[in-house]
Amino acid sequence: MLVTAYDIKIETPQGWALMARSTDEAGVLLSDMPAQAVKGCDLVISAVTASSAAAVAEQVGPMLAPGQVFLDINSVSPATKAHDRNAVERGGATYIEAAVMAPVPPYGLRVPMLLGGAKAQAVSDALNVIGFHTRAVSADVGVASAIKMCRSVMIKGLEALTVECLTAARRYGAEREVLESLAETFPGMGWTDRQPHYLVSRVAEHGRRRAEEMREVADTLLDVKVDPVMARATATVQDAFVDLMEKKGVAYPKDHAFDWPTFVDLLHPDRD
Repeated sequence: MLVTAYDIKIETPQGWALMARSTDEAGVLLSDMPAQAVKGCDLVISAVTASSAAAVAEQVGPMLAPGQVFLDINSVSPATKAHDRNAVERGGATYIEAAVMAPVPPYGLRVPMLLGGAKAQAVSDALNVIGFHTRAVSADVGVASAIKMCRSVMIKGLEALTVECLTAARRYGAEREVLESLAETFPGMGWTDRQPHYLVSRVAEHGRRRAEEMREVADTLLDVKVDPVMARATATVQDAFVDLMEKKGVAYPKDHAFDWPTFVDLLHPDRD
């Protein structure tokens, strides 16, 4: 099985070198143009930032031929998925939306995904044979992404709440009591174990991308006349956390376990 890849990052020499190392290690052929990457491929996977998803579908759609499948795994609204479907299917290729329902590590290829589209069941069956873990939920485009977007109100919202709650608690020196109280109210969630480290780390590592997703969530809610108060607030908190990291020159630690109190102290070194 031949796998090819293209990433806009390769347009700089440094980006090419970095991507080439990763693709070489994975046995993937790195292409220097989108058209070269998708030519003749049975399956084309679009995995970009939420803000770029529609533009990528518009760019790649005309490059595809009947028989090729475009799998859109981006975290965008049902309306954006419908736009992407039209851009792809205009030339005769098959469009399938996918909602990735868990963090990719540690699942890798077997991360749970929900699929939607006219041929979602057939594509799901074919993908599962080669090691994916997918489930077709609708022949209509938009249902799978709606499931993901509505879930994100809770998941990304919980991350943002944890960042705000524990940052304030840490600055008051009250974090132990706060976490013990949360553990008593919500037993089994791991508030006095790894849960707070995990939730804060998700914002520290992926906050910018998650903020973009939450703006797509807000659009999803507006489309059904639900006021996205919490979705917008979550995007604001996720963005603000990354803004503060950049301002303070604090990077996400990739070489050791994430410790939320230590990280918060780096962002707020004036804590007494």
